[in-house]
Amino acid sequence: MHGPYCCPNCKTNRTRFNIIQQIPQAVKMDPKTGDIIEQYGNEASDLFHISFKGPEFRVQCGACGLVEDETTFLKFGEYKR
Repeated sequence: MHGPYCCPNCKTNRTRFNIIQQIPQAVKMDPKTGDIIEQYGNEASDLFHISFKGPEFRVQCGACGLVEDETTFLKFGEYKR
């Protein structure tokens, strides 16, 4: 879903953005040390471990640094046309 962006925070940036890919890594950690005990793959995870359901990427304004979902920047870009 691409289109013209506009930052809803600084309201002027329409050209400089960082696209941040979110690559989740499911892990089980030791509660005392924080060491990773187990890593889960995409095919099978622990019964009590919920898989990541967030967006594939997020967008950061290159002027003010606001980080939001792409739809936020797209909707404000449509509004400010």
